[in-house]
Amino acid sequence: MSKSNNRRRNSQKSAALGAYFPEDLRQKLSEDLQLSDFAKCSPDQVTENHVRQFFLHLKNDRGFAYGSLRVALSGVKFFFTRTCKRDWDIFSMLKLQNITALPEVLTISQTHELIGQANTLRIYAYFWTAYSMGLRLNEALHLQTTDLQSQRGFAHIHRGKGAKDRYVPLPESTLKLLRAYWLTHHHDTWIFPAVSPGYCFDIHGKSKAERPMSETTVQGAMKQIAKKLNFGKKITIHTLRHSYATHLLEAGVGLKVIQKYMGHSSLQTTLVYLHLTEDAEANARGAIDGLFGKLPGDDDDPDALGCPARLK
Repeated sequence: MSKSNNRRRNSQKSAALGAYFPEDLRQKLSEDLQLSDFAKCSPDQVTENHVRQFFLHLKNDRGFAYGSLRVALSGVKFFFTRTCKRDWDIFSMLKLQNITALPEVLTISQTHELIGQANTLRIYAYFWTAYSMGLRLNEALHLQTTDLQSQRGFAHIHRGKGAKDRYVPLPESTLKLLRAYWLTHHHDTWIFPAVSPGYCFDIHGKSKAERPMSETTVQGAMKQIAKKLNFGKKITIHTLRHSYATHLLEAGVGLKVIQKYMGHSSLQTTLVYLHLTEDAEANARGAIDGLFGKLPGDDDDPDALGCPARLK
């Protein structure tokens, strides 16, 4: 047996059981199985009635949304159908209704008003960047200077959801704004470097931040502005992304193109924006009036009610 094989075998022996099970997944599994804590007994002593009462507790007492209930049900169901097998009818009886809630969107004027309320250049630049390129919260936060391809007019998004690369148009207004903002920190990598007492500048005025601006910074700013404007909607950073897609659709951009810019794997995900466009609905009503505005036989007499012979 070769030395490399011996080393491999010794390494495998020395690895603790479960050493390759990531801590975050271990924590998620623990959270999914809170049923045992609720029932105050070992998992092998949990009964079918415990499961029923547990989900009633999550729904009625803790106010879990359907998405959260579905996640909890998946974890409990997997455990009791695979690991600690139980032949219970409760899992076939528990059906969670699929609720597709339409995302909140802002009009173009509302979006401009919201972004204009930012009281610092970095928040203003971040909000406009997220909106004008339809970026997710962390996609915008993790933008790097090398991602902006100014000559081509595109930004390379390669730290997005699902690790999928995509290119999105880079508006000239956004490029000019980001250049102006970059001059305030001169960071070698990040467009939105962290700003805090712990991340100062060197003698040349260059930011020494080791990571980008935090999620809580931009989320807190958005929360304050949304509360101040009180549009009557739940507004988050993601609302800017939804508004971007809706405004593109209203401007006549095709769904397949919007799907590409948004980074959606399925066109079905993009189709939701058809339900959010005010112009599309207004145009549809106009088209319907044009197509079906006259009954047969109305051409000669505007006051006629269609073909008199058929109306008798």
